[in-house]
Amino acid sequence: MVRESLARYAKSGVVTLEGLTAHGRGEAFDYLIGEETMESALLAEHTAAALLYSAHDPVISVNGNTAALAAEELAHLQKISGVAVEVNLFHRTPSRIKKVTRLLEDSGVVVLHGKRERLLPLSHERAFCLRHGIFSADVVLVPLEDGDRCKALVSMGKKVIVIDLNPLSRSARYANLTIVDELTRALSRIAGFLVGMDERTAAQLISSMNNYYFLEEAIKEIARRLAHALD
Repeated sequence: MVRESLARYAKSGVVTLEGLTAHGRGEAFDYLIGEETMESALLAEHTAAALLYSAHDPVISVNGNTAALAAEELAHLQKISGVAVEVNLFHRTPSRIKKVTRLLEDSGVVVLHGKRERLLPLSHERAFCLRHGIFSADVVLVPLEDGDRCKALVSMGKKVIVIDLNPLSRSARYANLTIVDELTRALSRIAGFLVGMDERTAAQLISSMNNYYFLEEAIKEIARRLAHALD
């Protein structure tokens, strides 16, 4: 069902062909973790909720794949947290921005609008963002991120949360916090943790955050499952 949905969105221009390839790669890693949320990912999602809760200007950066896969989950998370949502595309055209924005808004997401400027230290189109959005954010949640921009955002002093099923990707390794889980599961878990969040819990989670641990545990789980794949 997900593949057929993405194929339709590719035909309509919301998702690119490169995006379909990226989804297939992520889907393969989901098989390797058993298509379920690992304990380490659950802690990462709880920590992500703490970062969003404690942030002054949190922003979720959304690309075509994220909109196509999880528009409803994004709307739910935004309703609970009040976090801003900005569309930011690698293969950026005015037409694609409008299509992705329309898809999100039709699902109940409030999307930031305005003039995009080349504000990030990148050579490609994802350098264009909103001054009152990603550029000014202190915490950025970037599902299905590309490594270059993740590294650039971290270098600008922002706390970057990445949702990436591949614990070996550049994004996963550059991020301040990596959630190795499927997108819709991760967003739903973060929203759930935000409901009961308080300042003390948030401070404890943030102070103990260790991204190396999250990546290491994901790799160990994949290795364990592969070792017993034929048992």
